[in-house]
Amino acid sequence: MVHEFSSLAYQDLLQGFGVRGYAIVGYDQVDPSKKHIILRHDIDMSIESALRMANIEASLKVSAHYFVLLRSELYNPYTKDNLKSLESISSLGHKIGLHLDASLYRSDWRALEIAADQECKILENIIQKEVNLVSFHRPNKDLLGNGQNIAGRMHTYQPRFFKEIGYCSDSRGAWKYGHPYDHDAFKQGKALQLLTHPIWWDGGSISAINRLTELVETKNLQLQNSLGENCETYQERHSMKTISKKY
Repeated sequence: MVHEFSSLAYQDLLQGFGVRGYAIVGYDQVDPSKKHIILRHDIDMSIESALRMANIEASLKVSAHYFVLLRSELYNPYTKDNLKSLESISSLGHKIGLHLDASLYRSDWRALEIAADQECKILENIIQKEVNLVSFHRPNKDLLGNGQNIAGRMHTYQPRFFKEIGYCSDSRGAWKYGHPYDHDAFKQGKALQLLTHPIWWDGGSISAINRLTELVETKNLQLQNSLGENCETYQERHSMKTISKKY
Protein backbone atom coordinates (compact mmCIF):
# COMPACT_ATOMS: atom_id res chain seq x y z
CA MET A 1 0.00 0.00 0.00
CA VAL A 2 1.49 3.35 -1.08
CA HIS A 3 1.12 6.03 1.62
CA GLU A 4 3.33 8.89 0.42
CA PHE A 5 1.95 11.92 -1.41
CA SER A 6 2.18 11.47 -5.18
CA SER A 7 -0.03 10.87 -8.20
CA LEU A 8 0.52 7.13 -7.85
CA ALA A 9 -0.31 7.27 -4.14
CA TYR A 10 -3.56 9.12 -4.84
CA GLN A 11 -4.64 6.53 -7.38
CA ASP A 12 -3.70 3.81 -4.90
CA LEU A 13 -5.73 5.56 -2.18
CA LEU A 14 -8.87 5.69 -4.32
CA GLN A 15 -8.52 2.07 -5.36
CA GLY A 16 -8.09 1.14 -1.70
CA PHE A 17 -11.46 2.69 -0.87
CA GLY A 18 -13.12 0.44 -3.42
CA VAL A 19 -11.35 -2.67 -2.15
CA ARG A 20 -12.67 -1.87 1.34
CA GLY A 21 -16.22 -1.59 0.05
CA TYR A 22 -16.49 2.21 0.04
CA ALA A 23 -18.42 4.19 -2.58
CA ILE A 24 -17.44 7.71 -3.62
CA VAL A 25 -20.52 9.94 -3.51
CA GLY A 26 -21.53 13.60 -3.62
CA TYR A 27 -22.61 15.86 -0.77
CA ASP A 28 -26.25 15.35 -1.69
CA GLN A 29 -25.94 11.55 -1.54
CA VAL A 30 -23.88 10.86 1.58
CA ASP A 31 -25.38 8.66 4.29
CA PRO A 32 -23.54 8.78 7.66
CA SER A 33 -24.25 5.10 8.34
CA LYS A 34 -22.93 3.81 5.03
CA LYS A 35 -19.51 3.26 3.52
CA HIS A 36 -19.50 6.57 1.69
CA ILE A 37 -16.57 8.85 0.81
CA ILE A 38 -16.91 12.47 -0.29
CA LEU A 39 -13.90 13.63 -2.29
CA ARG A 40 -13.36 17.35 -1.68
CA HIS A 41 -10.52 19.29 -3.30
CA ASP A 42 -9.76 22.88 -2.28
CA ILE A 43 -7.72 24.46 -5.09
CA ASP A 44 -5.46 26.73 -3.05
CA MET A 45 -2.52 26.98 -5.43
CA SER A 46 -2.75 25.31 -8.83
CA ILE A 47 -5.60 24.63 -11.24
CA GLU A 48 -3.15 22.66 -13.42
CA SER A 49 -2.57 20.25 -10.53
CA ALA A 50 -6.33 20.00 -10.00
CA LEU A 51 -6.86 18.97 -13.62
CA ARG A 52 -4.28 16.21 -13.34
CA MET A 53 -6.02 14.93 -10.20
CA ALA A 54 -9.39 15.11 -11.98
CA ASN A 55 -8.02 12.96 -14.80
CA ILE A 56 -6.86 10.31 -12.34
CA GLU A 57 -10.34 10.18 -10.82
CA ALA A 58 -12.03 10.03 -14.21
CA SER A 59 -9.80 7.11 -15.21
CA LEU A 60 -11.18 5.27 -12.17
CA LYS A 61 -14.74 6.35 -13.01
CA VAL A 62 -15.25 8.41 -9.84
CA SER A 63 -16.23 12.05 -9.44
CA ALA A 64 -15.23 14.71 -6.92
CA HIS A 65 -15.92 18.28 -5.83
CA TYR A 66 -13.41 21.01 -6.79
CA PHE A 67 -13.53 24.37 -5.01
CA VAL A 68 -12.08 27.43 -6.76
CA LEU A 69 -10.51 30.33 -4.86
CA LEU A 70 -11.32 33.63 -6.57
CA ARG A 71 -9.36 35.95 -4.29
CA SER A 72 -5.91 34.47 -4.77
CA GLU A 73 -2.52 35.86 -5.76
CA LEU A 74 -1.50 32.44 -7.10
CA TYR A 75 -3.92 31.96 -9.98
CA ASN A 76 -6.67 33.62 -11.98
CA PRO A 77 -9.50 31.22 -12.94
CA TYR A 78 -10.50 33.45 -15.85
CA THR A 79 -7.28 33.22 -17.85
CA LYS A 80 -7.56 31.22 -21.05
CA ASP A 81 -5.59 28.23 -19.83
CA ASN A 82 -7.16 28.09 -16.36
CA LEU A 83 -10.67 28.44 -17.74
CA LYS A 84 -9.97 25.64 -20.20
CA SER A 85 -8.73 23.48 -17.32
CA LEU A 86 -11.85 24.19 -15.25
CA GLU A 87 -14.04 23.34 -18.24
CA SER A 88 -12.14 20.07 -18.61
CA ILE A 89 -12.60 19.25 -14.92
CA SER A 90 -16.33 19.84 -15.27
CA SER A 91 -16.56 17.82 -18.50
CA LEU A 92 -14.99 14.86 -16.70
CA GLY A 93 -18.05 14.75 -14.45
CA HIS A 94 -16.72 16.63 -11.43
CA LYS A 95 -18.57 19.41 -9.59
CA ILE A 96 -17.13 22.89 -9.17
CA GLY A 97 -17.84 25.00 -6.10
CA LEU A 98 -16.57 28.19 -4.50
CA HIS A 99 -13.60 28.26 -2.13
CA LEU A 100 -14.38 31.39 -0.10
CA ASP A 101 -11.62 33.09 1.90
CA ALA A 102 -13.45 33.34 5.23
CA SER A 103 -10.46 34.92 6.97
CA LEU A 104 -11.24 38.22 5.23
CA TYR A 105 -14.51 38.58 7.14
CA ARG A 106 -13.61 37.35 10.64
CA SER A 107 -16.84 36.55 12.50
CA ASP A 108 -19.12 38.83 10.48
CA TRP A 109 -21.64 36.32 9.13
CA ARG A 110 -23.59 38.93 7.18
CA ALA A 111 -20.47 40.15 5.34
CA LEU A 112 -19.46 36.55 4.68
CA GLU A 113 -22.89 35.76 3.25
CA ILE A 114 -22.83 38.79 0.93
CA ALA A 115 -19.34 37.84 -0.27
CA ALA A 116 -20.40 34.22 -0.84
CA ASP A 117 -23.35 35.29 -2.95
CA GLN A 118 -21.25 37.71 -5.01
CA GLU A 119 -18.40 35.28 -5.58
CA CYS A 120 -20.69 32.36 -6.44
CA LYS A 121 -22.31 34.51 -9.11
CA ILE A 122 -18.90 35.54 -10.46
CA LEU A 123 -17.78 31.91 -10.62
CA GLU A 124 -21.05 30.91 -12.29
CA ASN A 125 -20.39 33.54 -14.97
CA ILE A 126 -16.88 32.19 -15.47
CA ILE A 127 -17.73 28.50 -15.78
CA GLN A 128 -21.29 28.96 -17.11
CA LYS A 129 -22.66 26.48 -14.59
CA GLU A 130 -24.56 26.72 -11.33
CA VAL A 131 -22.45 26.94 -8.16
CA ASN A 132 -24.41 25.59 -5.21
CA LEU A 133 -21.72 24.54 -2.74
CA VAL A 134 -19.15 26.54 -0.76
CA SER A 135 -16.02 25.53 1.13
CA PHE A 136 -14.28 27.99 3.44
CA HIS A 137 -10.61 28.89 3.10
CA ARG A 138 -8.95 29.52 6.49
CA PRO A 139 -12.27 29.43 8.40
CA ASN A 140 -12.73 30.74 11.92
CA LYS A 141 -13.62 28.11 14.52
CA ASP A 142 -17.20 29.36 14.74
CA LEU A 143 -17.75 28.26 11.13
CA LEU A 144 -16.78 24.66 11.84
CA GLY A 145 -20.04 22.81 12.41
CA ASN A 146 -22.17 25.88 11.60
CA GLY A 147 -25.45 24.48 10.33
CA GLN A 148 -26.68 27.52 8.41
CA ASN A 149 -26.65 27.64 4.64
CA ILE A 150 -24.46 30.41 3.24
CA ALA A 151 -26.16 32.67 0.68
CA GLY A 152 -28.76 29.94 0.15
CA ARG A 153 -26.09 27.33 -0.54
CA MET A 154 -24.71 24.38 1.43
CA HIS A 155 -21.20 24.60 2.83
CA THR A 156 -18.77 21.80 3.55
CA TYR A 157 -18.51 22.43 7.31
CA GLN A 158 -22.20 21.92 8.07
CA PRO A 159 -22.75 19.23 10.76
CA ARG A 160 -23.96 16.61 8.27
CA PHE A 161 -20.60 16.84 6.47
CA PHE A 162 -18.28 17.68 9.37
CA LYS A 163 -19.67 16.22 12.61
CA GLU A 164 -22.17 13.54 11.62
CA ILE A 165 -19.58 11.87 9.38
CA GLY A 166 -15.81 11.52 9.67
CA TYR A 167 -13.49 14.28 8.46
CA CYS A 168 -9.94 13.86 7.19
CA SER A 169 -7.58 16.45 5.67
CA ASP A 170 -4.11 16.59 4.06
CA SER A 171 -3.58 20.14 5.34
CA ARG A 172 -0.02 21.49 4.81
CA GLY A 173 0.93 18.33 2.96
CA ALA A 174 0.35 15.95 5.88
CA TRP A 175 -2.56 13.94 7.27
CA LYS A 176 -3.87 16.38 9.89
CA TYR A 177 -6.32 13.85 11.37
CA GLY A 178 -4.34 10.71 10.55
CA HIS A 179 -4.42 8.61 7.39
CA PRO A 180 -7.98 7.97 6.11
CA TYR A 181 -7.63 4.22 6.62
CA ASP A 182 -6.82 4.84 10.30
CA HIS A 183 -9.80 7.13 10.91
CA ASP A 184 -12.36 5.81 13.43
CA ALA A 185 -15.25 6.39 11.00
CA PHE A 186 -13.47 4.41 8.30
CA LYS A 187 -12.66 1.55 10.66
CA GLN A 188 -16.34 1.44 11.69
CA GLY A 189 -17.56 1.40 8.09
CA LYS A 190 -19.13 4.86 8.32
CA ALA A 191 -19.05 7.86 5.99
CA LEU A 192 -16.09 10.19 5.64
CA GLN A 193 -15.42 13.58 4.03
CA LEU A 194 -11.90 13.54 2.60
CA LEU A 195 -10.34 16.96 1.95
CA THR A 196 -7.26 17.03 -0.25
CA HIS A 197 -5.33 19.82 -1.97
CA PRO A 198 -4.19 18.83 -5.49
CA ILE A 199 -0.77 20.48 -5.17
CA TRP A 200 0.44 17.90 -2.62
CA TRP A 201 -0.31 14.93 -4.89
CA ASP A 202 0.91 16.19 -8.26
CA GLY A 203 3.72 14.14 -9.76
CA GLY A 204 6.29 12.07 -7.88
CA SER A 205 6.86 11.68 -4.18
CA ILE A 206 8.71 14.77 -2.87
CA SER A 207 8.46 16.86 0.29
CA ALA A 208 5.82 19.55 0.72
CA ILE A 209 8.42 22.33 0.83
CA ASN A 210 10.02 21.09 -2.40
CA ARG A 211 6.62 21.14 -4.11
CA LEU A 212 6.15 24.74 -3.03
CA THR A 213 9.63 25.65 -4.23
CA GLU A 214 8.87 24.13 -7.66
CA LEU A 215 5.57 26.01 -7.74
CA VAL A 216 7.29 29.34 -7.04
CA GLU A 217 9.91 28.69 -9.73
CA THR A 218 7.29 27.78 -12.31
CA LYS A 219 5.02 30.72 -11.45
CA ASN A 220 8.04 32.97 -11.86
CA LEU A 221 8.70 31.58 -15.35
CA GLN A 222 5.05 32.01 -16.27
CA LEU A 223 5.16 35.62 -15.10
CA GLN A 224 8.31 36.33 -17.11
CA ASN A 225 6.81 34.81 -20.25
CA SER A 226 3.60 36.76 -19.79
CA LEU A 227 5.57 39.98 -19.45
CA GLY A 228 7.53 39.11 -22.59
CA GLU A 229 4.33 38.45 -24.54
CA ASN A 230 2.67 41.67 -23.45
CA CYS A 231 5.52 44.16 -23.03
CA GLU A 232 8.10 44.79 -25.74
CA THR A 233 10.40 46.61 -23.30
CA TYR A 234 10.74 43.44 -21.23
CA GLN A 235 10.92 41.19 -24.30
CA GLU A 236 13.87 43.16 -25.69
CA ARG A 237 15.93 42.52 -22.57
CA HIS A 238 14.91 38.97 -21.71
CA SER A 239 14.57 35.93 -23.94
CA MET A 240 11.44 33.83 -23.53
CA LYS A 241 11.95 30.82 -21.26
CA THR A 242 10.54 27.34 -21.64
CA ILE A 243 8.39 26.26 -18.73
CA SER A 244 9.58 22.80 -17.81
CA LYS A 245 7.93 22.48 -14.41
CA LYS A 246 4.60 20.71 -14.23
CA TYR A 247 2.56 23.32 -12.38
